[in-house]
Amino acid sequence: MQELKVKDIIQVTKGKLVTGDLEATCKNYNIDTRQVKPGEIFVGMLGENVNGGIFFEEAFEKGAKGCIIQDVEISEEQKRKYKDKIIIEVEDTVKAIKQMAIFKRKAYNIPVIGITGSVGKTSTKDMVASVVAQKYNTLKTEGNKNGQLGVPLTILKLEDEEALVLEMGMSHAGEMRELTNIAKPTIVAINNIGTAHIGNLGSRENILKAKLEILEGMPEEKIVVINNDNDILHKWQQENKNLYNIITFGIENESDYMAKDIISNENGSKYTLVEKSNNINKKIKNTCKEANEQTNKKLQEIEVPVAGNHFILNSLCAIAIGRILGVEINEIAQGIKTFELTQNRMNIINKNGITIINDTYNANYDSVKAAIEYLSSRQEKRKIAVLGDMLELGEYSKQLHEKVGEEIVKNKIDILITVGEEAKNIVKVVKENNIKAQAEKTKAQSNVIETIQYDKNEEAIQKLKQEIKQGDCILVKASNSMHFNEIVNAITNM
Repeated sequence: MQELKVKDIIQVTKGKLVTGDLEATCKNYNIDTRQVKPGEIFVGMLGENVNGGIFFEEAFEKGAKGCIIQDVEISEEQKRKYKDKIIIEVEDTVKAIKQMAIFKRKAYNIPVIGITGSVGKTSTKDMVASVVAQKYNTLKTEGNKNGQLGVPLTILKLEDEEALVLEMGMSHAGEMRELTNIAKPTIVAINNIGTAHIGNLGSRENILKAKLEILEGMPEEKIVVINNDNDILHKWQQENKNLYNIITFGIENESDYMAKDIISNENGSKYTLVEKSNNINKKIKNTCKEANEQTNKKLQEIEVPVAGNHFILNSLCAIAIGRILGVEINEIAQGIKTFELTQNRMNIINKNGITIINDTYNANYDSVKAAIEYLSSRQEKRKIAVLGDMLELGEYSKQLHEKVGEEIVKNKIDILITVGEEAKNIVKVVKENNIKAQAEKTKAQSNVIETIQYDKNEEAIQKLKQEIKQGDCILVKASNSMHFNEIVNAITNM
């Protein structure tokens, strides 16, 4: 275990010790005074409107062991009052957290799995961590804390773990480069390249380029696990297969790890895993004995406890990483079967005969499409989609919201309720379909979708309270800033 001492923090951040012992150890860092626990180090972040460091005394009252702050004047009286606490002044607290994480990461010679992609990073991380934990004491990213603060703060939590699974996200070019040079991943998984942040980056090709910055922090022997069914990753793999150790997984395209004989229902999936062992052994030195056997050997039936092909792909990613790390196949299967999703991601709630799919954390075209397909596959009497704006799409926003409308039509959802300005483009496509369906009288009954557009969550809540009844299945999904969890809470507590 590598514990940071106060003197280490002073050294790597070039900070100043105001009060405290240079030999004292620091662990468990918190940037929110509302959540500070006894013994933690509070780090005050400089926000747009307020400097969080000014609340250091509140953190001390809650039992914080120390604080790291910037641009906060400490009076002589405060120095005397908190002489037994640690107060460190730095030039930039965000930069300091990153410097500390780099220092700590260097002390650990363990597998570090970096997971990125346009959609499904958090659920993939959860599944990979569950598999890796079958053999190794594993630390994983908490929730979706995958950005410029989340990644270094996760690294700073390392104690005696034997593996680290990091979710790594970005929204602009250059951000992944900074993260990977902090995390130094030994294995990288890219689960897809979609349209998230396309408004910032301009094209899927540019999104791929920004995601591939993750490779820059890896050792010379780069092991990259990719979703071979994703068109842009498949093309990249074909063009770069001789440059990197690329391990592929997929359902459609021929891959190193494949799911065959898939049986799906609304509660999950089962499939037979097929592993192209000889092909894999040419790419990496695999420590798993079974992986040294014949090509295309049917290894085991895998059970995925969440429905949807995207979760099958997530499981194949987890299998590939587990096999690279020498986890036995029966343990891998157990890790997948028992993994738990981070809250608000395809969380199924059953209340009073009504099924609610809470997928409210975030939304882009790819994740909304997958959620609609899952809703359509459900067996309930009526399917209701409550959708809001997908953000950060820039000039592509209208086009991608219209494509969501096409998915609603294709999957024959019964009722569509939308909230938000951009979501009006979803409604437009569905209403155009309704006009067409009504003109084709023989098909009108089955193809007309009831469509309601609102500007506020409260209006949607009132409509749902009047509308929903036993036997309904309701999908609730939008970008996080639309606050759709308000809708979930309201209809759950009716």
